[in-house]
Amino acid sequence: MAIKKVGVLGAGLMGAGIAQIAASSGYDVTVVEVSEDVLKKGLGGVEKSLAKFVEKGSLSAEQKDATLGRLHGTTNLEALQDADLIIEAIIENLQIKRETYAKLDAICKPETIFASNTSSLSVTEMMTATSAARQQRFIGMHFFNPVPLMKLVEVIRTILTDEQVYEEAVAVAASMGKTVVRAGDKTGFIVNRLLVPFMLDAIRVYEEGLASVVDIDNGLKLGCNHPMGPLTLADFVGLDTTYYIANIMFDEFKEKRFAPPPLLKRMVQAGLYGRKSGRGFYDYSDPRNPVPMKLV
Repeated sequence: MAIKKVGVLGAGLMGAGIAQIAASSGYDVTVVEVSEDVLKKGLGGVEKSLAKFVEKGSLSAEQKDATLGRLHGTTNLEALQDADLIIEAIIENLQIKRETYAKLDAICKPETIFASNTSSLSVTEMMTATSAARQQRFIGMHFFNPVPLMKLVEVIRTILTDEQVYEEAVAVAASMGKTVVRAGDKTGFIVNRLLVPFMLDAIRVYEEGLASVVDIDNGLKLGCNHPMGPLTLADFVGLDTTYYIANIMFDEFKEKRFAPPPLLKRMVQAGLYGRKSGRGFYDYSDPRNPVPMKLV
C-alpha cells in the first residue's frame, strides 16, 4: 500500500514534531487534538520550528510554505478515516490509548496502519483494543525528542504484526530521513532498555555517596565521550518520566536494575522533575549555568 496520508494523534512536543517531519517529507498530514487551544499551540510550534530552519539556511521559504500547506489540524477524530498511517503520540496512559484505538478502529478504513509512539508501554496491550484484522496492522514507531533533529526511530513489531506492514513502516520512517532500528515488543525496546538502568545506576552511585553529581557527569562525559552526563540527561528527560518508565520496566522484568532508587522517588514526590520544573539534580535558575543540588 502506498502511504500518502498520515494522521498524527496529539499536537504536544512529540506529536507536533512527528507532524512536522511527515509534512516536510511530502506526506499529507492531519493532526488531531482534544481542544482548539492545544492544537493551535502545537501547530504554532511547528511554524516556529520551520522558521528557524529557514533562518539557518537548511530550508527555503518555499519549502516551509509547502510543508505548512500539507499540514492540517482538527479536533474531529473522524477526519482520520481516510488516513493510510496513523501515528499516536498522546498521553502515556494505557487505558486512554486503548479507548482511542477502539474508536479509531471503527472509524478508519481496513487498510490503515496504526502506530504508537510509546516509549515504554506494551504495543500488544494497545493492539488488543482493536479487531483481529487490525491487530496485524499495528506497530510501534518510537521517535526521539526533538523529533526534527534526532535521527533515530525504533520500529516495533508485535507477534501478530504482518511482515509487509512492518516493512512499510520502516520505509516510511526512512523516507522521513530517519535511521531505523528494529525491535520486538518488549518493554523499553532497545534504547530505554539500556538507557534507563544506566541512569538509575548513576543515581545510585550518587545516593550511596561514592561521588558528587558533577563528578559523575564529568566522569561519563570525559571518560566515555558522552555528550552529557547521566544525571544531566535524567534532568533533561524528566525525573518524573524516568521514574514512570522505570516502574513499568520493573513491573515487566522484576529485575533490581530496573527498580527506581529511593532518592529518585523522593525527588519526584518533592516536585523535582529536572529542567521542566527548574530543579532536579541541578538548579536551573540560570539555565546557562546550572548549579548542582545537595540532595544527600
